[in-house]
Amino acid sequence: MQRANGQTNMQMITDESVGNALNWSKVVAAIEAGHQLPKALISDQFVNRTPDTLLSRAAWIDGLGFGVKSVSVFPENAGKDMPTIHGAMLVFEDVHGQLEAIIDSGLITNWKTAADSVLGAKLLARPDSESLLIIGAGSVAAKLVDAYREVLPNLTKIKIWNRTRQRAQDLAKACSQRGIAVEVAEDLEVACGRADVISCATMSTQPMLMGKWVKPGTHVDLIGAFKADMREADDALLLKARLFVDSFDTTLHHIGELKIPLEAGVISQEDVLADLYQLVGAQAKRETANDITVFKNGGGAHLDLMTARCIIDCITP
Repeated sequence: MQRANGQTNMQMITDESVGNALNWSKVVAAIEAGHQLPKALISDQFVNRTPDTLLSRAAWIDGLGFGVKSVSVFPENAGKDMPTIHGAMLVFEDVHGQLEAIIDSGLITNWKTAADSVLGAKLLARPDSESLLIIGAGSVAAKLVDAYREVLPNLTKIKIWNRTRQRAQDLAKACSQRGIAVEVAEDLEVACGRADVISCATMSTQPMLMGKWVKPGTHVDLIGAFKADMREADDALLLKARLFVDSFDTTLHHIGELKIPLEAGVISQEDVLADLYQLVGAQAKRETANDITVFKNGGGAHLDLMTARCIIDCITP
């Protein structure tokens, strides 16, 4: 928002600022529309002090603006009853480069992450898909329940599996208290074999989703891995599936999910068929009802920027 003198009123935006102005359909639509604009210029920086990470991601999209989100990731905070991630995003307007907003990073990540995955499923999952399995029971899993239900309402059978069963039970109970029927999956292999859509949101560094468990026609959404040593799916799944990513630039040579099998020669770069630019542009799609499709959610800065712009537009008069 600009004042009469052309200067921008810089906003500080938190969850409280947004209230009920956002919904999943709006954010998914914003990310889809963002992929019809000129391709984003992006740059990522990781600074590591094992096991901690400072992650900074920047993007510029002509016509949309530019921004940088910086977050600290401290995994050991979980054992101290503290958040594992802290950060913020600076958003600049595109005409004069003025700082337009500072947005809490958690607000952007919460909406961006699930919306990214749900857009992938909207474009790749079978239209008649009814059953959703969510692997993991953290904060992302909770968002996935809402996002998938809103954007893909045919997914009426939802199950959750987590290594620690109590956490899955807690999430299912929280959903029930909001009137959402969610079951706890007892056996991961059995649950995978029955699911039409599998969404994996864990912090695993070793594959835990096995290709032999996944039936023809399934759409698999891989979210959790974000560093070079992290994987959620095994080689067998990648070899039997049609592979897609949200962005070639932020996944292939940066995230272990694909980086490790690429470097080992298990798959080639040509096996990754398209990213969201091609999917949104209808240059790639599911070809048959029996295809297994895998979508790697890498969550690049351009997606943060698309989400940030959606947030700003929704709360600005």
